This record gives sequence, C-alpha cells and structure tokens, in this order.
Amino acid sequence: MITHGKEVKVFAANANRPFAEGVCRALGVPLGEGTVTTFADGEVSVTLNETVRGCDVFIVQPTCKPVNNNLMELLVTIDACRRASAGRITAVMPYFGYARQDRKAKSRDPISAKLVANMITCAGADRVLTMDLHASQIQGFFDIPVDNLLGNPVFVQYYRNMFENTDDVVVVSPDVGSVARARAFSAKLHMGLAIVDKRRQKANQCEVMNIIGDVRDKTCILFDDMVDTAGSLCNAANAIKEVGGAARVLACATHGVLSNPAVQRIQDSCIEELMLLNTIPLPEEAKGSKIRQLDVTPLFAEAIRRTFDEVSISSLF
Repeated sequence: MITHGKEVKVFAANANRPFAEGVCRALGVPLGEGTVTTFADGEVSVTLNETVRGCDVFIVQPTCKPVNNNLMELLVTIDACRRASAGRITAVMPYFGYARQDRKAKSRDPISAKLVANMITCAGADRVLTMDLHASQIQGFFDIPVDNLLGNPVFVQYYRNMFENTDDVVVVSPDVGSVARARAFSAKLHMGLAIVDKRRQKANQCEVMNIIGDVRDKTCILFDDMVDTAGSLCNAANAIKEVGGAARVLACATHGVLSNPAVQRIQDSCIEELMLLNTIPLPEEAKGSKIRQLDVTPLFAEAIRRTFDEVSISSLF
C-alpha cells in the first residue's frame, strides 16, 4: 500500500454533493469527475472519469437517509478507487450512520456500527474522516486510522458572537447521557450547566422530568450530538420552560437527521431556534422554519489539507 498520494483528489457520491463542492472550494481543487448511478434493479454503478493512480483520494459521502443506498454508494466508490490504483483512500463521512447501534442493548442484538466499520475497511479505505461520532469508542471498531472532528468549536464561535454577557445563559444537557458533551461545551463558553433528568417512576406511567441546575429566568441552550425525531429535544425544551422557568430556549446539534415528524415538532415547540451543522442536507420542509445550518466545509477542507501534509489535526481543537 502506498502510504501517501502524490496529489489530492476529492470525489463525491450523491448523498451531499453541495457539501463536497464546498470542501473543494475551500481547498482550491476541482471536484473529481465521476458518476454514481443505479441500474434498473437498483444496483449501484460508479464510473471514475479521470485517473486516480497514485493520488490521495478523499470520498465525501455522509451515510444519511437513505442510509443503505448512501452506504453502498460509498463502498462501491471506495472499491472503484482501490481498483484504479489510488495511492491512499480516505472515506470522508461527515455523518456516520449506524453509529447508535454501537453495543448489544439486549440479547441477540447486532453491533451494526462494527459491521459497517468492517465493510468500509474491507472495501479498501485507508482512513476515515468524520465528525462527532455518537460514541467516541466507535473509533476502536475500525482497524484503520479515524479522525473524529469536533463540531462544538463552530457552535462556540456562533454563541460567543450572539451573547456578549453569558451570566444569564446556561447550557443544558437534554439527558444524562449527553452530560460530558454539554459540560465541555459550557466550559468553553464560560456558561453554567444544567441537566434534564427524565425517569419513569412506575411501569405504564408518564416520564417525570426534573431540572438539575438553575435555569429560572435564563436563556438556555440545549446541546446534543444529533436530532432525529426531535421527541427528546422538544420534551426537554418544554420541561426547561414549564418546570425550570427558563426565559428562552435555543438548541443546537451537530447532525440534523430530522426524521418525520421532527420538523413539525420543532415548529410547534418552545424552541426559538435549532442550529445544526451542514453534515446532512436540510430537507425541503425544514427550509424557512426555525432550523438553521452552520457551514463546516472549511473545517473538513483544513482536515483534508493536514491529512495530505501529514500534520496534526488535533491542533484544530
């Protein structure tokens, strides 16, 4: 295996081509010429229309909805580059699907995150570049290097510009499992921290939500790694308002999966604004709503540049 390519080439499948184009603009290189289509029966077909022999190839493809189609496009594109003698292949996955299936929750469950990691490695990827894995230990599922970028510096800059005085602003973890992530975020912003603690007192009874920390008459920022159906996020926001007595509720998350009925729930909730990163394309129904996106293509471009130059990526954070 060649450990370093002679030049950078960036290709994209169909999951989020605008993201790949943004990365290329920041890098100052053209997007690689290739086509990803399907046969009549749904099989993925990939054609590379330029040489990649000996090149450092980066394939941009988040495995968002439709997850299985996008995953197959990534795998087949990796295989095409490997068989075309690419020097090194990096799978750039702004969002890593199947990440929530990272353990056996009950007997006879699969660990699908490990399976997907094996598939990417066997297809021929030499490295993986991703952002805010659902659990950091997923990096250990791969037998190849993984660079897990952090999205919170982007949010830190955004909220620093929004709030000059942070005395009356509190970062809130929507559940106990996200406390470590929220604590690191609040420390960078020099804000207070609160936690939404939800528990079911008895079987067949509604969950009771308690707020750990003082949020009364304060602006709260709910911070999480992803928003899927938005049920937990909206329930936490309502608890902050009704139980905690917060003045305002904002929310932010790295990945906007936004499965139905997420957009409508957010619109109907007390959340004033949900800020996401553009790791996943925003669905049409979310445009013009309370949902906004921040651009992280420059961060990915810098990570790609540093990977090619063999310099530290961790110094970005």
